[in-house]
Amino acid sequence: MKLVIITGPPAVGKMTVGRMLEKITDLRLFHNHMSIELVNKFFDFGTKEFERLDKIIRFEIFKEVAKSKLNGIIFTIVWDFDFEEDEVYIDEIIEVFKKNGSEVYIVELYADLKVRLERNKNKDRLEQKPSKRDLEMSEKSLLHSESEYRMVSKENEFENKSIYKINNKNITPLEAAKMIKAKFNL
Repeated sequence: MKLVIITGPPAVGKMTVGRMLEKITDLRLFHNHMSIELVNKFFDFGTKEFERLDKIIRFEIFKEVAKSKLNGIIFTIVWDFDFEEDEVYIDEIIEVFKKNGSEVYIVELYADLKVRLERNKNKDRLEQKPSKRDLEMSEKSLLHSESEYRMVSKENEFENKSIYKINNKNITPLEAAKMIKAKFNL
């Protein structure tokens, strides 16, 4: 069992790279908006009800996958490296898999804001993520995240985590997926 966590700022291409990685490996993709969009049908993003249900759904899936006969899962998430609760959340995910003997890999994608603003309008992104279809609101949210959160890690920031960083500004999602596959021998 393998867990590949793909992190990075909004619209960097986490889901798209994850989809390519799913195609070239025997891992399954669970992109963060799969649970976000479901819960968002009932509760607004960021409310305590939303946060509770989103976490329950994710962790129940993680628990079942971790003890299953599947070869692994790819999970995408935005991580604010200055927000301790985000690292705790990542550690909770990792623990579910590690206690079942899984190998865990973290990939961080990054690209400059101009590229991400363009990707924010991508047809596939909008198709898979209904909450992003209001482009004005989505762009405003992306810009807010950019100004308020640190979503790119510093070199050697973590003693207990190895993060494979990929600048995917000038490479295709398939090229990024192939790099991940080769790096971790997936």
